[in-house]
Amino acid sequence: MRVIADLCVVPLGTGVSVSSYVAEAEKILKKRGLSPRLHAYGTNLEGEWEEVMDGIREVHERLHQMGVPRITSNMRFGTRTDREQTGADKIRSVEEKM
Repeated sequence: MRVIADLCVVPLGTGVSVSSYVAEAEKILKKRGLSPRLHAYGTNLEGEWEEVMDGIREVHERLHQMGVPRITSNMRFGTRTDREQTGADKIRSVEEKM
């Protein structure tokens, strides 16, 4: 099953700036082919359910390896069974109506 997800990973106990950890997460998600699209408070990604969840797990594992003692993540996700839809399709549909 395909899923479109909005992921926000928050490293805790690392100081004020988290951009290096976010950059590492983005590299992992891109390497896995999950079409990550970074935005100000997270990343949209899409793919097969198992692949997306495996990518999120890898992000957590890698950030812990980098010395992050605690991570909290928030995720929203959606699935469809009536047709295939990408994140770009959803955005285009709204933009056409504006």
